[in-house]
Amino acid sequence: MEVRFEDFEVNDEGRPYNTRHRAFYFSREVVEFVKKSRYEKVFYSMFDQLVRIATSVGANLAEGKAGSTRKDWKNYFLFALKSANETKYWLCLIRDTMDETDKKKIIELINEADEISNIIASIIVKAG
Repeated sequence: MEVRFEDFEVNDEGRPYNTRHRAFYFSREVVEFVKKSRYEKVFYSMFDQLVRIATSVGANLAEGKAGSTRKDWKNYFLFALKSANETKYWLCLIRDTMDETDKKKIIELINEADEISNIIASIIVKAG
């Protein structure tokens, strides 16, 4: 049986309850945003780094879930938190340096990265 992320339960806002699934949706949104964006060569490295770091949030959460020890789990969640925060940096830099880009979409992505970051930080703090 094939597992699809579309099959997971969502809240009233259409967001997945599970943080890993939410990070997957976020990664997919960032990839779609970059795919639709038109940018000059000077911006290539920023968009490349954005895709790399945004997709690493969910990847680190997935790795953490499979961690063999509590320390291993915590390290992956810390990496995911750092990646979520770095994602906000690249999104803000793109927002503030590019004239012709979808500012509304960037703000939505920044807000989602911030929420995911807060959720991950809360999980880490509660886990001790």
